[in-house]
Amino acid sequence: VQLVESGGGLVQPGGSLRLSCAASGFTFSSYVMSWYRQAPGKARELVATINSADSTVNYAASVKGRFTISRDNAKNMAALQMNSLKPEDTAVYYCKAAFAWDEYWGQGTQVTVSS
Repeated sequence: VQLVESGGGLVQPGGSLRLSCAASGFTFSSYVMSWYRQAPGKARELVATINSADSTVNYAASVKGRFTISRDNAKNMAALQMNSLKPEDTAVYYCKAAFAWDEYWGQGTQVTVSS
């Protein structure tokens, strides 16, 4: 089982980044996919979730209207499009796959929003 995030980097405030999560080793289409983030000295927080069955999405209030989560079951990929980035979005971003009692995490990708 493997989840590999990519797409992080340094961006100026107001800019955009697109994170990707490549999955392998499990039945991707059956799993709820989520993005979390963890800023230095803070607890890990849920950013966005996309359902496995009908692709229903949910967002944290702090990112709603700026971030968009998506999935491509044919490619075993999840993505997080992040627009209008703010310095407070700076964190390590992780993708997670969950189904019943199974839970898998990626290694994380750093996003830094700074001028």
